[in-house]
Amino acid sequence: MRLLKDNIKIVHFSLLISCLNFLFFHFPFFKFIFNNTDYRSFNGITIIICFIILMLVANAFAFFLILFLLRFVGKIILALFFIFSAIAVYFINTYGVIINAEMMGNLLNTNYAEASGFFSIKLLLYIILLGVIPGIIIIKAKIVSVTVKRFSVITSATLLFMLIVVFANSQNWLWVDKNSKVLGGLAMPWSYSVNLSLFFVHKHQENEKEILLPDATIKDNQKSVVVLVIGESARSENFSLYGYSKNTNPLLSKTPGVFNFNATSCATYTTAGVKCILEHKNTGELYEILPNYLYRNGVEVVWRTTNWGEPPVHIKNYLNKEALMKDCKGNGCDYDEVLLNDLKEQIAASTKPKVLIVLHTSTSHGPEYSKKYPPQFETFKPVCNSVELAKCSNTELVNAYDNTIGYTDYILYNVIEDLKQLKEYKSAMIFVSDHGESLGEKNLYMHGLPLSLAPKQQYDIPFIVWTSDNSLKQLKTENSLSQEYVFHSVLNFLGIQSPVYNEELNIFK
Repeated sequence: MRLLKDNIKIVHFSLLISCLNFLFFHFPFFKFIFNNTDYRSFNGITIIICFIILMLVANAFAFFLILFLLRFVGKIILALFFIFSAIAVYFINTYGVIINAEMMGNLLNTNYAEASGFFSIKLLLYIILLGVIPGIIIIKAKIVSVTVKRFSVITSATLLFMLIVVFANSQNWLWVDKNSKVLGGLAMPWSYSVNLSLFFVHKHQENEKEILLPDATIKDNQKSVVVLVIGESARSENFSLYGYSKNTNPLLSKTPGVFNFNATSCATYTTAGVKCILEHKNTGELYEILPNYLYRNGVEVVWRTTNWGEPPVHIKNYLNKEALMKDCKGNGCDYDEVLLNDLKEQIAASTKPKVLIVLHTSTSHGPEYSKKYPPQFETFKPVCNSVELAKCSNTELVNAYDNTIGYTDYILYNVIEDLKQLKEYKSAMIFVSDHGESLGEKNLYMHGLPLSLAPKQQYDIPFIVWTSDNSLKQLKTENSLSQEYVFHSVLNFLGIQSPVYNEELNIFK
């Protein structure tokens, strides 16, 4: 450990840290390059060599700037880079994620209970060996800086060298542009630091002001209720209603009036998926979402959630898991069944003719699938109990996930049974997931890949509808739906007239 005792020049130290950063954190980066280029061709060799040179030099240059300009604070920043990079690479290696702005948003919208579910000894080893130990070395190193004149010469020469390398590789710019999202999401430490900044910029722009929709009109006083169940990480591929070989929908498959549509999500992560479900059209703007819009226009709206990540909800009756558990009894209260506690009674107590209930579930969120349902719902065995999903056999992993789908089937069935008892209401239950889930296909796990790169398992979602006999509502025979159909279908069923209503995005005849 002479590095901690002897003085070391700032240029040499920056190069050393860059080499360690290269060795520790860039195996996924170069694995992607090798898998997507012909590394035996001249172009492929050129791409690989140029990226090795640029990765080492550009990071050394950035570290040099940080250390020269910020001194001890720069050391702390570099130490934190190593810790955060260790965590990022763990998730990339374990779950096949890409670190982009959306993934950073997904991370920031994860609560403590879900975050703690990712903890493992392997993660701890990544943090200690690749993060904490190098961080201590960085903090304790005795670095000799350079003069301002020397600093100017070094920065100018380095920038010139990097430009020469970039332009020497100009014939491969199209390849780089095509794969820029993935490359940017695998380059440490810039994948999470740059994308975290981009996330906050986008978030600030979105939350500057909610764009109100034109006023709506309630057309009649007939009692009507829609229960919108927002699924979490449910993919249609594992629903027997969609042809899956295992019977994951034993109750819904025998329930009259249940119909399922093929559907896709507009994103592969919760915040964007839920936003898309609740908005009248998919845009980057923050339009008034369905519960806020209906509440402002005289509809009784209740939001019950065991999840998070929705856009700002401005209604009176917003109930999270803690609030729902106060009067809940039984072991089901520790799971998504808590969303059903006194649901029927709350609907019946409404003094308004039009009611929207939103149930935001968390049933199929990984990696701890086996902890998302009560023990009696462990129909398919054996199951995966590890957060390191690649350690489980495919059978164990899929069984655990399938049990969450079976539990979802039970919850939706009970929603329908509650609605059947409210005979004075015409009723509808709509279930749509925020996104899908990968279960090891192509060595990918969970969700969050950019939509342009994601496999179908991350965006093919269930869209299941039930209507009461007295609603006299028939369903259109659409081939494939998007999440935008929810907003307009709810307006149609409740008899809400609005200038933004789009009949083409309505599932009811």
